[in-house]
Amino acid sequence: MSTLLIEGGRPLSGAVAVEGNKNAALPLLAACLLTSDECVLHNVPRISDVDVMVRLLVDLGAQVEGLGSTTLRVCCPGIVKDEPDGALVGRLRGSVLLLGPLLARRGRARLAPPGGDFPARRTIATHLEALVSMGAKLVAGPSTHELEAPGGLKPTSIYLHEASVTGTETALLAAAAAPGISEIRHAACEPHVVELCDFLRQLGAGVRGAGTTTIRVRGARRLHGAEHRLWGDYVEAGSWAVVAAVTGGEIEVRGVRPGDIEGIAAVLKRLNIACSMSNDLFRVERSKPQAAGRITTGLWPGFPSDLVSLVTVLATQADGRTLIHDWLYELRLFSLEQLSGMSADLFLCDPHRIIVSGPTRLRGRPLDSRDLRSGMALIAAALAADGQSRLSPLETVERGYSRLVERLQGLGATVAKLS
Repeated sequence: MSTLLIEGGRPLSGAVAVEGNKNAALPLLAACLLTSDECVLHNVPRISDVDVMVRLLVDLGAQVEGLGSTTLRVCCPGIVKDEPDGALVGRLRGSVLLLGPLLARRGRARLAPPGGDFPARRTIATHLEALVSMGAKLVAGPSTHELEAPGGLKPTSIYLHEASVTGTETALLAAAAAPGISEIRHAACEPHVVELCDFLRQLGAGVRGAGTTTIRVRGARRLHGAEHRLWGDYVEAGSWAVVAAVTGGEIEVRGVRPGDIEGIAAVLKRLNIACSMSNDLFRVERSKPQAAGRITTGLWPGFPSDLVSLVTVLATQADGRTLIHDWLYELRLFSLEQLSGMSADLFLCDPHRIIVSGPTRLRGRPLDSRDLRSGMALIAAALAADGQSRLSPLETVERGYSRLVERLQGLGATVAKLS
């Protein structure tokens, strides 16, 4: 495991360009298994989560060129097994997206418990219900999720009991391989779901209603190859914006779509952060943060839970009191209790709500990156703090942020990666 050594107290300024959306890259890679033809993906983020997904595809029989670059060529003429490597599955929540393609091409799928952030608190019940509704049968297993569909997947009409992003993506992947018309209601509307719908259309499936809560899919017996450039990651763009704002700096972030960053920009403006969008350039100017009263996460197009940890850190530098409410996940806020040891003024009301009073002069200290997003938030706090901090394991944050140390240094941060 690696440690990030951080010398705080310096404003970060400069420019960065974001790569493709992590949460789009994983389902698009899984979709490549639906066809025996070659698929080409451009602007793929160079992050460890993508590396793990590619290794899972190779383990299943796919041929992948370009690992470590932003262009991947994937061809899977035959899937050689129905059980992905359990050790890799245990490292990646997105491995659940392999279930639909495996059932479509092998008629059977066995999956160890997926890992990632908070694996014990995040079930895959929505995924399994969608697959069962399409004709898959659950087979009891002691420690794996095992399904069979010897007669192939069937079109269906399904209401998802929660608007889960990956649950919607699992249903979409399966429906694309089920000949006939499927309807998915209470579907997630996030941009990465829309991007998967677009890619499935390129593969030859008919998809209508992307971006709404009802998606209709016309599945096909045979899908063909496609080429696609991933849209810029708006969560990464928002992360760099907050890192600059919390340190009193300024930044230009290139590569994000205006409609994707709008909800994030709205919350930053409520915190008195001057920001603007022009074409694919998101600009944050040097600002004096002010308390926002209340910030609440929401399903798309609401403020994303993935950024609630970073905004909490920004609130420690804002003048006044802000209530931050993340009703989606409770453990993100628990991870931020470490800020109290940095002299932040926090009051954790319950697992979903925290009151932050500021501004507070933070102090450096050892930090534990317990999950991807709060890990990035703690890096932001350490960059704003007086003195030295050490955050480990750095690999937790590198799951979602490409060339993290290099880009921090490019913005003027005094950081070093220690093995």
